[in-house]
Amino acid sequence: MRNSPFRSESCSICAVILLVQAFLVFASFHSVALAAQQPATNDARVGTAPQHSDGPWWKHAVIYEIYPRSFQDSNGDGVGDLNGITERLDYLQSLGIDAIWLAPIYPSPQVDFGYDISDYENIDPQYGTLADFDRLVAEAKKHNIRIIMDMVMNHTSDKHKWFLESESSKNNPKRDWYIWRDGKGVGPDGKPLPPNNWISDFGGSAWQYDPKTNQFYYHEFYKQQPDLNWRNPEVEKAMFDVVRFWLDRGVAGFRLDAVPALFEDPELRDEPYTGGTDAYGDRKVSDIYTNNLPEVHGVMRRLRALIDSYPGNRVLIGETYLPNVEELDKWYGGVKHNELQLPMDMQVGFINKLDVSAFRKHINEAENDINGNWPLFVFDNHDNQRSWDRYGDGIHNAAIARVIASVLLTSRATALMYYGQEIGMVTTPPKRKQDVRDPIGIRGWPKEKGRDGERTPMQWSDTKDAGFSTAAATWLPVATDYPTVNVETEQGEPDSLLHWYKQLIAMRRNDPTLRDGKQLTLDENNSSVLSYVRQGVGGNPAIVVALNFTPSEQTISLDPAIAGITDNTVKTLLTDAPSLEQTNSLRNIVLPPFASWIGSIQ
Repeated sequence: MRNSPFRSESCSICAVILLVQAFLVFASFHSVALAAQQPATNDARVGTAPQHSDGPWWKHAVIYEIYPRSFQDSNGDGVGDLNGITERLDYLQSLGIDAIWLAPIYPSPQVDFGYDISDYENIDPQYGTLADFDRLVAEAKKHNIRIIMDMVMNHTSDKHKWFLESESSKNNPKRDWYIWRDGKGVGPDGKPLPPNNWISDFGGSAWQYDPKTNQFYYHEFYKQQPDLNWRNPEVEKAMFDVVRFWLDRGVAGFRLDAVPALFEDPELRDEPYTGGTDAYGDRKVSDIYTNNLPEVHGVMRRLRALIDSYPGNRVLIGETYLPNVEELDKWYGGVKHNELQLPMDMQVGFINKLDVSAFRKHINEAENDINGNWPLFVFDNHDNQRSWDRYGDGIHNAAIARVIASVLLTSRATALMYYGQEIGMVTTPPKRKQDVRDPIGIRGWPKEKGRDGERTPMQWSDTKDAGFSTAAATWLPVATDYPTVNVETEQGEPDSLLHWYKQLIAMRRNDPTLRDGKQLTLDENNSSVLSYVRQGVGGNPAIVVALNFTPSEQTISLDPAIAGITDNTVKTLLTDAPSLEQTNSLRNIVLPPFASWIGSIQ
């Protein structure tokens, strides 16, 4: 959401200012429309809501990832769809969501449940139609919610028309749109040997042999997902045209899937072996020749220029699993700020243990070491066990979930949530191999059970199949805890996790300090409690956050002098511990096990 370009003010020259502003806005939008094929007209579809004038809408947004198959089934076939999402917009608005990121909804053979795309400019029939998509964008705008598409640029489906042409012959004009190479001869078993030792992320060689043309093609993921050749400028042009297609339909931006993998070593050098074997039985190798190569940054700069040519502060979000903050900063464009606005910071959300020192280190890095760029924190997504299970101890999970929510929503960062996170949905993996839907789990069972467990249907109520579907069977079974863990039940419980999320999101939205105040670490040698202060903004008081990461009571005394504050008098804004509700001093605060406390300095 963002401000209207016109603000009502009481001044004698207001009318003149408004006329000048109107002329300038019209001229600017008109020139952009000519340059970018009428995006100004289509920008009317991008959700816009009144908001603080402290930067582009995405800077303080709460973004909500929806796995469309699992959110809401509107037609009773057991699979979620676009009209189902539209039906649930009232809920998302009440939660305080600013934008929805949709996992892929394009036509697909569904080998990787939509990440194998056969047509970038349409909607898979199981999810609906382009008209349904346009309706979702329009209705979401009425709810002050934007739509962000998942853009898969690294690979296509092997059923995409580009690949069907490419594989037809060595002389086809699209042959070089993918990575085709000769093998290394024939092995002892008489089978062709792949060009090198590169391993697919989903097990086995990353090279698939095609007997028709006697060459191999490269696939970072499944063999049905051949990698595009981004060294061919025609590929970039075609993919950028796809981006324009969706921008012109009014999307607010894109989450870029597996984007560090766009380029591979042109010399096809073997990856170094790192020791041991993975869940699929393959020898482990590094990815220095297949991931995060420097050439990708040129593509990101050109893509950013394209995005910036459209009005409405469209945004680029990156799926960026990176080794350190130095590499993360490169994805912003460093001091030039000319690549992704929001590469995902996986350093914070995937520590996978309640380690105060690690949290403090990575949050400080996001605050201080990315050249003034804006962090994006994420704890949950469709590819990893839910945070409830990764951070929970099996006893205090509900309180720990509040700790995680507090970090996510009180830190100086854009927040990315995953459907069901706000009600405490848990990972529910299949118990038998024959029940697995995710091919990763089928191939890697039992060491790798796949990603079905974090993709189960959204739990709306205690009725049949949690209110997700009226079908006889849903595409994945609903988790068995749905009679108590569901939206309807938690909406009626003032102390529920859902209400905790709603309160945090509302505080974040309404308090300029939580939105934009500089974040400084307090009590930085404490290994049990994570504490920080958000400096006051615009005359608003500073806010202190203290989170007990342990199952033991902790007593802390906090000194906010680092933020230029000498007063220790506080007022509790939000806590999940009744004993802390009347806290009025930063001295000798007694935090119960896994307690969260947020207060303002008076």
